[in-house]
Amino acid sequence: MSGSATMKRVEVIKESRRPTAWQLLMNNTLAAIGFYLICAVILVAVAAPLLPIPNPDATSLAERFLPFGSPGHLLGTDHLGRDVLARLIWGTQVSLLVGISASVIAAFFGSAIGLVSGYAGGRTDNLMMRGIDMLMAFPYILLALAIVAVLGPGLMNALYAISVVNIPFFARNIRGITIGLSHREFVDAARLSGKGHLSIILTEILPNVLPVIVITMSTTVGWMILETAGLSFLGLGAQPPQADLGSMLGEARTQMFTHPFVATAPGLMVFIIVMSINLLGDGVRDALDPRLRAGALSRPRAVTRIERRDTPTAQPAGGAALNVVELETSFEGTKGPEPAVKGVSFSLSKGECLGLIGESGSGKSVTALSLLGLVASPPGIITGGRVDIDGEDILSMPETKITSYRGGKVAYVFQDPLTTLHPLFTIGDQVAEAIRVHQPVSQTEARAKAVELFKAVRLPDPEQRSSAYPHELSGGQRQRVGIAMALANDPDIIIADEPTTALDVTVQAEILRLLQVLREERGLALLFITHDFGVVAQICDKVAVMRYGKIVEAGATSEVLRNPQHDYTKRLIACVPKPGQGRAFLEGVRALLDREARGRA
Repeated sequence: MSGSATMKRVEVIKESRRPTAWQLLMNNTLAAIGFYLICAVILVAVAAPLLPIPNPDATSLAERFLPFGSPGHLLGTDHLGRDVLARLIWGTQVSLLVGISASVIAAFFGSAIGLVSGYAGGRTDNLMMRGIDMLMAFPYILLALAIVAVLGPGLMNALYAISVVNIPFFARNIRGITIGLSHREFVDAARLSGKGHLSIILTEILPNVLPVIVITMSTTVGWMILETAGLSFLGLGAQPPQADLGSMLGEARTQMFTHPFVATAPGLMVFIIVMSINLLGDGVRDALDPRLRAGALSRPRAVTRIERRDTPTAQPAGGAALNVVELETSFEGTKGPEPAVKGVSFSLSKGECLGLIGESGSGKSVTALSLLGLVASPPGIITGGRVDIDGEDILSMPETKITSYRGGKVAYVFQDPLTTLHPLFTIGDQVAEAIRVHQPVSQTEARAKAVELFKAVRLPDPEQRSSAYPHELSGGQRQRVGIAMALANDPDIIIADEPTTALDVTVQAEILRLLQVLREERGLALLFITHDFGVVAQICDKVAVMRYGKIVEAGATSEVLRNPQHDYTKRLIACVPKPGQGRAFLEGVRALLDREARGRA
């Protein structure tokens, strides 16, 4: 990187446009199919008065049970000679109207009850939920039958009955989610800002539960159409001569074996409506949730996609435990894969510590996760490069072999142990499990080795602590457990992804000292990810500086600290405060930024 000191280069970040809800919906193939199907069904149903079809109620006993394709009767006729196609179109209109209306009514009242009950808690929650429990104590179809029996047969009464019996379903679902959200930090912040209860429910909690309401509605619309059809089938819904899908099936049940085509059309229409609404609802839920706006709506798979355009030739190992060559990892977007890690190369020998440093979003963690195929796919794809461990390309191996490397030859220490440790298992059982995955030992032997590992990482009272749960330990103790789990199978390489970020200064120093001692004692190769040059100076032999997914400068730590070549490296070093600087530290950083701004101008 000798010539880079004389070059002034302005790096431009291209902001990728966030995909719209429509783009997200259309990216989901199944949701798009559901959308077009239900739109076609609705369009035909709404246009029923304009279509050149016979009167659906007109009877002609001389034309009873005409088959499919008969002149003037494309789908044939029923037992009274009525045109099946006309009755199907008008019946679909009625069934859709009743099903969607009932779903909206149930969603509105059920969601309102769930939101208020979950947010208020206490006596209000108890009173509202006991009323809901009373409704849920009866089988919903029997309750619907009882309501219709009291109100009398009829389509509107069937709508009211179906709406009422589905209110508890919405109320229970939304209440459970609201209880979890009402104690979150962003809701507390809204209270502190002076917002009222109604405002918090409408602006803070409702947007978070709206995707759940949508997917629940999409499910219940199908149910309600089926339930309405069931009531009409029993003669309690649509009354003759009015047609809906359920009454058509009910009238055709006596001819199921002699003239099955009469029931085929309404049965197939019910299937199409229910399936398309369910598929569309799943896609709409994803499109409404900003956390899923990654350009692809499929959930992450268990295996990272590896689609390398080219594979670099193997480099001479030279005793390197880890050798990364031109690694490229991309994320799916609306315009195709967009590289996030761009041609990253470095090597790491046994007993050596390499510091991978850069600001948040520079690509450090994605690089580390890519080494063992741990990037979530979708949206992540490894699109280039190779990763050699002991001379073998990891990215060319089958998934079963890569799995044997994870936790075996290569171990990972995560940034936040509270979220990576299982909350329902003791730390001793979790470390023992990590041992037994790779070693044929008994539970007792694995538990004993776990205690030994706790001693090695200097966890206080390891025998007693091994029976503790993660929430019973401090942040530093949990991090020691994470390091013990990484050491469980004597790995050759440890990847530490900002393991001291969430810790206070004194505990941070203890963890860094521990990693240094373990590296020296066991001859481990350590890839240490951080954004602090002070940490790099303390424990790393080499350093690689990342920015915008690329390594902009690399070399021996002492050399880079003494004579940084890249402007970005200089800024990172300048941001490390020195004892006794005081106000001069901030003035020095400000002067450096001013010089860069003038140089770029």
